[in-house]
Amino acid sequence: MKPVIIGDATLYLGDCMDVLPTLGRFDACITDPPYGISADKGKKGAIPFKGGKFYEMAYHPENVWDKQRPDGDLIRAIVAVGDVSVIWGGNYFADYLSAQGRWLWWDKCQTMPSYGDGELAWTNLPQTTPKKFTWANNKIFADRVERHHPTQKPLELMLWCIKQAGNPATILDPFMGSGTIGVAAIQMGRKFTGIEREPKYFDIACKRIEQAYAQGQLFAPEQPKQIQEVLI
Repeated sequence: MKPVIIGDATLYLGDCMDVLPTLGRFDACITDPPYGISADKGKKGAIPFKGGKFYEMAYHPENVWDKQRPDGDLIRAIVAVGDVSVIWGGNYFADYLSAQGRWLWWDKCQTMPSYGDGELAWTNLPQTTPKKFTWANNKIFADRVERHHPTQKPLELMLWCIKQAGNPATILDPFMGSGTIGVAAIQMGRKFTGIEREPKYFDIACKRIEQAYAQGQLFAPEQPKQIQEVLI
């Protein structure tokens, strides 16, 4: 399987179960797997008063990439490939993950009572005290950011995750989506490897990472920290 190479980014179009065995180890695996909650379908209906008028939401019944969440074998393979693991939606995979480690919490500052207050990421970092990142993600604020993927995370959140992981030099995302983790890695001067099986999002990720390289490194590199690995 021939990857697309963009600077220090190596991008694979394919299933991560096929690609992972061909790769070596990484300083960190930072990823956001499908949760199996049908986020791929979108929603029917309309968003009221967007720009002063009702805005029809997209609905894609043909999509299946979020039909089911990864099984235990895949989650364990992902954890094994990186010295540090950060898995968003870790609460959906708790049966396969160690009870030890630091949890990360993204506080979305939600104003809609029907939405969750935030999201959780499991890590194998040795600290047990949870850490919180606050970034508004409701419609008022999200309209300022171009959306490429239904479950897209803020770039600022991914930059924060890399720092929480000890500023790793090499980063893997086996569920790359639209490439936000890759963009964050490039901005911080890290080497990135991404895997995505949906051609539509793979193409978007390639374009976004190319644009990140065109803009140049935005953050001065920090010396990667030594972090004791926690085995599960």
